[in-house]
Amino acid sequence: MEIKILENSARERWDAFVDAQPEATFFHKAGWREVLENAFGHPAHFLYAEKNGQILGILPLGHVKSLLFGNALVSTPFCVYGGIVAVDEAARVALDRAACDLTRRLRVGHLELRNVHASASNRPVKDLYVTFRKKLDSDPEQNFMAIPRKQRAMVRKGISAGLASVVDSDVDRFYDVYAESVRNLGTPVFGRKLFQVLRDVFGEDCEILSIEHQGRVVSSVMNFYFRDEVLPYYGGGTAAARDLYANDFMYWEVMRRAAERGMKGFDYGRSKIGTGSYRFKTHWGFEPSPLHYEYELVGTDHVPDVNPLNPKYKLFIAAWKRLPLPLSKLIGPFLARNLG
Repeated sequence: MEIKILENSARERWDAFVDAQPEATFFHKAGWREVLENAFGHPAHFLYAEKNGQILGILPLGHVKSLLFGNALVSTPFCVYGGIVAVDEAARVALDRAACDLTRRLRVGHLELRNVHASASNRPVKDLYVTFRKKLDSDPEQNFMAIPRKQRAMVRKGISAGLASVVDSDVDRFYDVYAESVRNLGTPVFGRKLFQVLRDVFGEDCEILSIEHQGRVVSSVMNFYFRDEVLPYYGGGTAAARDLYANDFMYWEVMRRAAERGMKGFDYGRSKIGTGSYRFKTHWGFEPSPLHYEYELVGTDHVPDVNPLNPKYKLFIAAWKRLPLPLSKLIGPFLARNLG
């Protein structure tokens, strides 16, 4: 068995392996190497185990190095899921060993594996995040009635407000809405380039759905499609969205359109336990499932805690919320690129 670094010549074989493995996710696809390198400028080390010309396991890694937020190898940065996907234990062990060797060779602080399921490594873990996933019915009415009564009422209010959904062909309207929403949360926004690269790399599997009121966009979301599941990943709304119930309507439209497209699952992504995002998703009837982020600590003796709930970022978040929107768009991407 050999451990190799992904090159373009093996990209189709890599993605064929991802498509064939039930535990693989959209965030294991080879395209994320291009996203990390071209949109963020981070080195990517996409490892795969091969024997007799056959791929037996993969591990996508990104190297995120920052004076402010640390130095780490992550699988996969800026993504909900990651970690090793392998057909057998030998390939899994070989990839794990190779990742640890690379971690020490690059002299990073830690290796972070964003596992959906717990491993048997006994490494330190972070119990901060959960994910929300639910099956979809082929009948939109069944999906609508599966939403708890109070949340259905929110969706109906959005419908009554005269909202309409449209698929956008470019990232411009989405980005303006998303940037405003993220600034209001006190978080640096990604650069517009990221979203254009995502569209270019993933093509029809990356779609922008915008919600309009009287011809003006009030909410917008970038969705990923993988196998038979939709993942609304980056989304936000303007100040007018709350009174119009535009975000409620938007996620219903994602669900409705996905079912019409033949999707059988809805992945609401991750949220931090106890946050507003967490509560919003439970209102839709989704049950949280814990995510198992594990760490190989090398240049540090503690699990990193780079997240908005950390009290040391409280003043920064409060100040960022007051930034003029154009300024937040200008300087935000320089910070956000390191928040992997």
